Amino acid sequence: MNAHGTVFKYGDNVDTDVIIPARYLNIADPDELATHAMEDIDATFVERVKPGDIVVANRNFGCGSSREHAPLVIKQNGVSCVIAASFARIFYRNAINIGLPILECAEAAEKIQDGDEVEIDFATGLIRDITRGEEYQALAFPEFINGIIEHGGLLNSLKARGV
Repeated sequence: MNAHGTVFKYGDNVDTDVIIPARYLNIADPDELATHAMEDIDATFVERVKPGDIVVANRNFGCGSSREHAPLVIKQNGVSCVIAASFARIFYRNAINIGLPILECAEAAEKIQDGDEVEIDFATGLIRDITRGEEYQALAFPEFINGIIEHGGLLNSLKARGV
């Protein structure tokens, strides 16, 4: 499984209330909810993001409340992966549970810039910045996490295994 797309770059401490503001959490339809993703930090995000694009951020991405809506709206907008120097642990788990690939790689988070074209090999953890001609190494997902992501989330993975 691989990802290839254009980067949307953000800084440190991008919290869940910036990813999806609390004022929209009463929206039940995931597609409608996703139209408000990142609007308080990047008002044009939903207009510009294309399927396969990649979010890159610095430290502590997804901090704040434990709302599952945050990784959901990122995935609903077609983002194929989030790369950050570090993630809030609850965001990390929520992302994996819904099948959104996320990679921790401080070097990639520091050097990759907004608008760069990036390719990711999830089997090896290799991140290639095609724009800059550079490569970075993240840890590859363990097999069980690959299974969760490939099935589109934990529930689908369990159903596929007959659990």
